[in-house]
Amino acid sequence: MARIDAFLKLGREQSCSDIHLAVGVPPMFRMHGDLVPIKFRDLGDTELEGYMSEILTKSQKEKFRRGDDLDFSYMSEGVGRFRVNLFRKASGIGAVFRHIPTEIPAFETLKLPPVIKTFAEFKQGMVLVTGSTGTGKSTTLASLIHHINKTRKENIITLEDPIEFIHPSLNSQVMQREVGTHLSSFSDGLRASLRQDPDIILVGEMRDAETISMAMLAAETGHLVFGTLHTTSATKSIDRIIDALPAEQQGQGKIFLSKNLHAVVTQDLLKTVDGRGRRAIVEIMIMNHAIGNLIMSEKNFQIPNQIQTGSGVGMQLKDQALLTAVQNKEIDPDDAYLHANDKKLFQQYVTDPDLLPKAN
Repeated sequence: MARIDAFLKLGREQSCSDIHLAVGVPPMFRMHGDLVPIKFRDLGDTELEGYMSEILTKSQKEKFRRGDDLDFSYMSEGVGRFRVNLFRKASGIGAVFRHIPTEIPAFETLKLPPVIKTFAEFKQGMVLVTGSTGTGKSTTLASLIHHINKTRKENIITLEDPIEFIHPSLNSQVMQREVGTHLSSFSDGLRASLRQDPDIILVGEMRDAETISMAMLAAETGHLVFGTLHTTSATKSIDRIIDALPAEQQGQGKIFLSKNLHAVVTQDLLKTVDGRGRRAIVEIMIMNHAIGNLIMSEKNFQIPNQIQTGSGVGMQLKDQALLTAVQNKEIDPDDAYLHANDKKLFQQYVTDPDLLPKAN
């Protein structure tokens, strides 16, 4: 048993989502959104390097020695499975362990709007799930892939960095490929997947122009592509895709989005009222003729107006979702205020007066 397992086990016993280990500070746990240090000494450089050395492969050690960050998965018997990022900082090394549940959650347990589940029914095109790091994007996508895996006979290829949830082939065939282990990059994985008779492709992160272009090609040639972006709204997601393309391809990018992008789901995680958990809050944009015209005419700033008026088909802005959750006493109102775009809507619900703007 690796020595680092003791920290991971303690974190899991306290229902932490992440375990942070870094030189110069004690181990810290992410508990319901807050980072909390445990009662332990500050970690030393040699000490932490020794802990990590016990779980790294020879090739991983060599790669880290060359100066590269590492992203990999780690499984500890009796403790669980984790996504790991190992990096260097000014005072030494650091690592973050994100717990990955063994069982893929059923969509209904995520308490997401039911319309999101229907996005798994598309046969081709693109669906984006976006948000900051740690907002549950991977969990939502895993749930959608699992639903397809149970209900359809498809060839599903996932490109991940690293592989998180493990999908056994059920009604579908699921082929999971990991960047750095099975392929050198997302774009290479996409290029290869088009020769592997896919029906559905999951792209763990659309990081660069080449990956975005390959994902667009896959989506417009008869495949269903699920992708993620580190963006915080539907409008910013569309802007990111267009801006990432070379100038001469941006016109084609707008046409692609207006015709092949089905939906954008943007996630955030907020504290529950009792402070003992977190709840997903989502903005949902579903492509329609009006939004497509806005993209083509470079009026993306008007997309939120279309989302706001599209509640009848399941669309919602983040602030709309936040307000409903606050009124239903599902999330902490102070946390909602901090995450809201239009904070005036939430001032009446705030319980901590220090959060409110001071009167002159």
